[in-house]
This record gives sequence, C-alpha cells and structure tokens, in this order.
Amino acid sequence: MPASPKTAPSTGSSPGRKTSSEPGRAPGASGRKARPASGRKAAAPDGETGGEATSGENLRRVRDASGKLTSATLRRLDEHLSWYRDLPAEDRSYVGLVAQAGVNAFITWFADPHRPPHGVDKMFSAAPPELTRTISLQQTLQLVRCGVDVVEDMSDQIAAPGGERELREAVLRYSREIAFSAAEIYARAAEVRGAWDARLEALVVDALVRGDGNDALRSRMSALGWSGKGGTLVVVGTTNPGLDEVRAAELRRAARRSAGDALVGIHGDRLVLVLGGEGDLVEAATGLLGRFGPGPVVIGSAVSGLDDAARSARSALAGMAAAPAWPQAPRPVMADDLLPERVLTGDASARRTLVTQAYTPLAEAGGSVLETLSAYLGTGRSLEAAARRLYVHPNTVRYRLRKVSEITGWDPLDARESFVLQVALALGQLGER
Repeated sequence: MPASPKTAPSTGSSPGRKTSSEPGRAPGASGRKARPASGRKAAAPDGETGGEATSGENLRRVRDASGKLTSATLRRLDEHLSWYRDLPAEDRSYVGLVAQAGVNAFITWFADPHRPPHGVDKMFSAAPPELTRTISLQQTLQLVRCGVDVVEDMSDQIAAPGGERELREAVLRYSREIAFSAAEIYARAAEVRGAWDARLEALVVDALVRGDGNDALRSRMSALGWSGKGGTLVVVGTTNPGLDEVRAAELRRAARRSAGDALVGIHGDRLVLVLGGEGDLVEAATGLLGRFGPGPVVIGSAVSGLDDAARSARSALAGMAAAPAWPQAPRPVMADDLLPERVLTGDASARRTLVTQAYTPLAEAGGSVLETLSAYLGTGRSLEAAARRLYVHPNTVRYRLRKVSEITGWDPLDARESFVLQVALALGQLGER
C-alpha cells in the first residue's frame, strides 16, 4: 500500500493572514503609533525647558521681593552715604520713589530680557526736576551702585535654585542702562540750564549797558554765580568773526580763570565783557585781547563793585564810539585816555571829568600855574615864547609845567597829554562864562 504524503508543519496561522513582519518594524508591532500613559507628557531633552522654568521662577520671586529690595536699598543708602542722610525729608522721599521706580522698571524688563531695556529713564521722572540740582550725577551713580549691591547680596535668597547667576547678570546689564539714562538726564538738564543761563546772562549784560543797576540785577548776577568779590571792569570791542556759542563758552572760562567772575554779551558786531575779582582786572582784560575781533578795544573805568558796574560800562561804550578819532590809540586803550574824543561826541561825563580832574585843581593851585599852562599852549608849546609872554625865565616856565603834571597827572610836555590839558582848559574857560 503506497505511503501517504507528509503533512506540512503547522505555523499557528490561519489561512490568509500574513505571517512575516514588515521590513523595519519589530515583530508583533501594530501599525498604530505608541501613546504615552494617560495624563502624562513625553519628557523633554535636558536643557530644553529647564532654563525657561528657572527664568519664570526668578521673575515671580523678584516680583514678590520688590518691596524688600526697595527697603534694603534705602537702608544701605542711609548706612553708607552721608550726603543722603543730610538730605531734607522731602528729597529723601523723592529718592525713595526713584528707587521703587527703578525696581519696578527692572521687573518689567526682566519679564522679556530679549528686548532692549525701555522706560529706564522714566524711573527718574518720579521725582521733580529740581532733584537733579540737589543730587549730582556722581551721587546718582552711587544710588545705582547701592541698588546693584543689594540685589547681588540678596540674589541667593531671591533667585530660584540654579538661577542666581542669571539674576546677577540681568541686574548688571540693567544697572548699566540706568547709569546711561542718568547721564543722559543730567546732560539734558545741563543743556537746559546752559540755555537758561545764556539768556539770563544776555539780560544782565544788556541791563548794564543800559545803565540799570538795582536789586533785581544783583539777584540775577548771583544766579549766574557772580561772587561779587573785588572790583568790576567792563571791556568793549568788536566780535571775532568765528565767535560762536562754543567759543563764547571758551572765552567765559578763560576770563574766569583770569579774573574770577566773568560775563559775556554779544550785541551784533560788538563784544561786551564784564570782569570781576580781587586781582588786576586791567591785566586780565589785556590777556584776553586775542579773543576780540579787529579794531579798538576799550577798557572802562575800574569801579569798586557791582553797584558802579553801569558806570564802567558807560565809559567803555563811550570810548568805543570815540576811538576812531584817535587812530594812534593803543590796543587796548583805557576809556579815561579817550576823554577829549569822548567830549567831542557829546559825552557829558567825560566833560565833567576833565573839568574836575584838570581845570579846577589848576585854578585852585594859584602861583600862576594855570596862566603859565595857557601861555605855553597858546604859543605853540614853546617854552621860550611862553617865557617872553609872561616876562619870566624859561626855567620858571619849565618848573610851573612840572607842577601842572604833579597836580593833574597829565604832562604838558607830552604831545598827547598836552592835547588833553588843552581841551580841559577850553572846557573850564567855557564853564566860567
């Protein structure tokens, strides 16, 4: 009997079902994606979300500690800064507002540190502008430094575990922005103050030129820093073609180094310089000669103080108007050396000065001094001719002329000074009629 064929081994698979796994898939794996356990998210790689969580925790903790940071900063200010302790209560309260505004501005920026810091200058707007006159830029930077030190000292208590370094770096970055903002605010305040001072200075010089001298003028000059020590002198000349605001500021600084007090006024093509101090003001004015433009420079009468500054300004301006009549005048020239030319322009003050200082003392001296001077000037400044007219020896005429020089200060034997005496003699003789 023939043998029956062998039966194939069973695979445990039903007919029609695939028995081999697909390439690249583990045996027994289904076609659906695996899901994590219910209610759980897949774990993120290390460093992907840990930094964000730390930053968020740092921000929350800094917000919660804002009041503590402000109080600690004010305590440190009171402990380490003597000038802060000496401030009036009102200014101390303003400083507290600035500190609180600084902490709030830092928190706002720390919430999104990728953006440039904004609003840091607003922290100073919590206080009035007058605070910048009470507290200097250096003191403001000391405030910033104290705030940074407080946050650094408290970073271990405030920051989330592992976020201490991030908080310190953020504070350092933001404190730099605060320092720049403080410098910008003080620079703007200086510009505003400089513009106001320039306008006030122009008003003061204009008042001196007009001859106004009152308590308001003194108050304005004090506001400009005028010390009022020593005498006062006014110098008038032409403006340098290159004189602008920058060079005017340089002139003002140079004048203050020379004389102590200085005011600069620019009236069109005329430069008016007011000097004050206890030193030699004429020498100081001579040292500033190169700051003037071409043409005459006239130095007014030296006066004892601010009350007579208007008189010095009048003499300088009158001398400036009369200077063209003396082409050989030195540069600079004293206003009192231009008395004859000032008389020709109608300056009543110069006329009174000549009569008072020359004619009246000679008339009161007696001894034929005035008669001898008249004879000398009337004969063409000849000693022999004057002696013949007076029936005296020429040496007598010479002796009497020396007396004229001693009495008046003007030498009849000098061509220029004899002209001054001749004008004074004419004025005195006219006044007697």
